[in-house]
Amino acid sequence: MVTPEQLKEWIESGFDAAQVSVEGDGHHFEAVIIANEFEGKSRIQRHQLVYAALGDKMKAEVHALSMKTHTPGEAA
Repeated sequence: MVTPEQLKEWIESGFDAAQVSVEGDGHHFEAVIIANEFEGKSRIQRHQLVYAALGDKMKAEVHALSMKTHTPGEAA
């Protein structure tokens, strides 16, 4: 079973210096991700970046992921 900490590490691995917090029960997760890479991107493009960081784990190990994506300026 996937832990929130594992999911946090997987997301962070796809970004240079993202701030990531994850909560969840092993099947359903909620993440807040703050990253410079989101600058100038739409919400869909931001989510695609997160899915790219997760790769095949999103298909097999994570059943549901709700996320809020922000640039550092938006989060301030």
